[in-house]
Amino acid sequence: MRILFVGDIVGRAGRAVFFERLPEIRDTWRPDFVIVNGENAAGGFGLTQAIAEQFFGAGVDLVTMGNHVWDQRELVSHIEREPRILRPLNMMPGTPGRGLAELRDAQGRNLVVLQVMGRLFMGLYDDPFRALETVLQRYLLGGNASAILVDVHAEATSEKMAIGHFLDGRVTAVVGTHTHVPTADAMVLAGGTAYITDVGMTGDYDSVIGMEKAGAIRRWRSQVPGPRLEPARGEATFCAVLIDSDDATGLARRIEPLVLGGRLAPRRPGPGS
Repeated sequence: MRILFVGDIVGRAGRAVFFERLPEIRDTWRPDFVIVNGENAAGGFGLTQAIAEQFFGAGVDLVTMGNHVWDQRELVSHIEREPRILRPLNMMPGTPGRGLAELRDAQGRNLVVLQVMGRLFMGLYDDPFRALETVLQRYLLGGNASAILVDVHAEATSEKMAIGHFLDGRVTAVVGTHTHVPTADAMVLAGGTAYITDVGMTGDYDSVIGMEKAGAIRRWRSQVPGPRLEPARGEATFCAVLIDSDDATGLARRIEPLVLGGRLAPRRPGPGS
């Protein structure tokens, strides 16, 4: 199985490069599933129903969210009706939506996707380790789950890595989101789980993590509240990872970054990867 996971899509520039590059990526690398993190897709803050429908219309199978999940208030009701949008699993009981989805391809293989939120610097959330442990009791990798992918939306590198090692051998991949900078540690862990601390954002890197520079700098230099930050609108970079798994075991064969366009150096996995 081949999974394309696209890092946090930020604003109009991120959406533009995503829609521009996706057909080429499908033709070249032929992923079985396409998953995107869309929590910054609507002006940098949250996701609207209209943008979600654009993603699905382009062939996206699932959209994961994060700490900006409720920034667009319309999503509070829409997420109950749309199983293809995931909010973090470890939100308080009674929160709208779901943190788990199960996808199936034409061959009958099923991909289980989970998202959790980190707790360090991220606010009040339930224990992500316990939440994952509870759900994974229902799935056996290579048994009733052909593959399992976990999106860890967290600030701290150490927390993401701890979750990666905690899940090693029990899931196909653990991919980090939220910090908007691609890390250089894409690897298959000792137990066979693919891991990367942060996929990186799909957005304009001539910015402060996707936001227009002047406004972000002004916030760091003053304690007086200023205007809401706006996403940068220059040429954007498409940041993703390709994950190949073994159909017999569900474990990862490889994980490779895919970086196209914009200011970052390109990274293109070989077609056979």
